[in-house]
Amino acid sequence: MNRIPCVAKASRPIVALTALFLASSSMAFAQVPDRAAIAAAARSFMERSSAPGLAIGVVTPDGAQVFSYGVASQETGAPVDERTLFEVGSISKTLTVALAAVAVETGAMAWSDPPGRAMPELRGSGLDQVSLLNLATHTTGGMPLQLPDAVTTEAALVAYFRGWVPPAPPGSVRTYANPSIGLLGLVTARALRGDFATLVHDRVSAPLRLRHTFHEVPQAEQRNYAQGYTRDGRPTRVSMAPLATEAYGVRTTARDLLRFVEAHLGLVDTGPVLRRALDSTQAGHFQAGPMTQALIWEWYPLPVSDEQLAVGNGDAMVLKPCPVTRLDPPQAPPAASLVTKTGATNGFGAYVAFVPGRRIGLVILANRNHPTPVRLDLAKQILASLGVEGVPGGR
Repeated sequence: MNRIPCVAKASRPIVALTALFLASSSMAFAQVPDRAAIAAAARSFMERSSAPGLAIGVVTPDGAQVFSYGVASQETGAPVDERTLFEVGSISKTLTVALAAVAVETGAMAWSDPPGRAMPELRGSGLDQVSLLNLATHTTGGMPLQLPDAVTTEAALVAYFRGWVPPAPPGSVRTYANPSIGLLGLVTARALRGDFATLVHDRVSAPLRLRHTFHEVPQAEQRNYAQGYTRDGRPTRVSMAPLATEAYGVRTTARDLLRFVEAHLGLVDTGPVLRRALDSTQAGHFQAGPMTQALIWEWYPLPVSDEQLAVGNGDAMVLKPCPVTRLDPPQAPPAASLVTKTGATNGFGAYVAFVPGRRIGLVILANRNHPTPVRLDLAKQILASLGVEGVPGGR
């Protein structure tokens, strides 16, 4: 296999910042969101991305706020507001892995299990070498980014997984893959003896009071569903192919997604099982260049450079196998770290980030597909305006 080094180049030193990051929220003072600064950053982003609409959510120890800009549909002119539903693409995976973590916490399955333990039809295949932890960390040994086009039915899906053989030893490389997290969703639903989308609602969304988060948008909410646009401006919405529900099918509001971030920051009351489950998804299990791979979540110790963020979110990290180092024992993200997940569909782009020790979080939702670096620049500007030290300030 042709492996590429997923590391930042050493030709430019990381610029040291003027102040040390304060690791405890009790020692740090969050800056009240600067509406003018956020609005200016939003305008710049919308000009660069041509996004018709944008929602930004920020949370600090002082509270949570959502800022809405532009229109949810160019055809109707309906404005973006707090009820606007956006496709979040691969950020959906954080809900899938949260449910999987609940299943582990309740003893329905274990991260060391192979998929065939819950799905007997997969026993005796190459997946016997793969653990559920590998599925949750993109370290299966080389699952592809997408399923083959020919896989359109449940029978074809099972046949595909039965015939798949890891190109590299599981745990040796990271390959970003929708099929792996999709399979984890199937296994979790089987272990919990229920329908996947219903289980996510009942075990994760409802306890967190995410009242506008859907795998299938109800008829009553269709009027709030934003129209997405491709990079060349064509209207589009996500196509629900096999494993789309588990891998990239969530539609939600900025307010709900921000509450999900608040839950990960410990700012939302949960039962003990869900609390432990959410915490466990943030623990790093593999080092992949400058990025630590947790259960779907990715994190970077602060300070982090522009170059490190570019490598961690670059095409090579997404499209090529990246050698990894197993972290034993797993490592919780430091208080001074940036925990992130990006997501996109053909018509939307989304980003989530939070700093555990500062209890500061951010969500970005836009209804046009656009390059990830443009989204990162917006995130860096907003985080800098919130006083997060160690994150480059963007443009």
